[in-house]
Amino acid sequence: MKQVIVIFGLALLTPLSYGGKQTGTAKMKMESVGSATVAQNASDTIVISKRHHPNFIVCDLDGDKLSDTVKIVRNTKNEKYGLEIIFGNKKVEYLGLGKDVLGQGFDDMAWVGVFEKAPKAEVYFNNVNDEGEIISEAEIEERDKIKLPNDGIFIHQAEASGGSVIYLLNGKLEWIQQD
Repeated sequence: MKQVIVIFGLALLTPLSYGGKQTGTAKMKMESVGSATVAQNASDTIVISKRHHPNFIVCDLDGDKLSDTVKIVRNTKNEKYGLEIIFGNKKVEYLGLGKDVLGQGFDDMAWVGVFEKAPKAEVYFNNVNDEGEIISEAEIEERDKIKLPNDGIFIHQAEASGGSVIYLLNGKLEWIQQD
């Protein structure tokens, strides 16, 4: 079964749109692009998480009507967890895995206990103010509410506070704090 997963992962990762011509199964080169990390080559150092259930979701993050797959994965070199986002057009982005997650001050997503699709057109808002206090929807101005333009990724700690909705806006991944 492990061989099937590795072969399946390589098949999905090989035809990337970044970095020009691909060369066999070269080690993955991670390159920062804004707050996300983009893979340029397939790698056997990133494996799907066995500790998270579910460990993948299918959604349409970029609104191109192609299915995008988001997986919770583990970097076998540093043992840190993150997200692997495989867009329908074969572009792949990584969050976490030892790199800062969208400016949030952490680089490991092992804490994720709830992992779901956030549906297109749902309305969300940052529910933590600048002082770190949780605020209610009644305290949020309409202009600060965000109606998802496409599907997003809902992540949260299980049975605790702390989480977010990650969504794509103008080609950039954004974070909405959800405590």
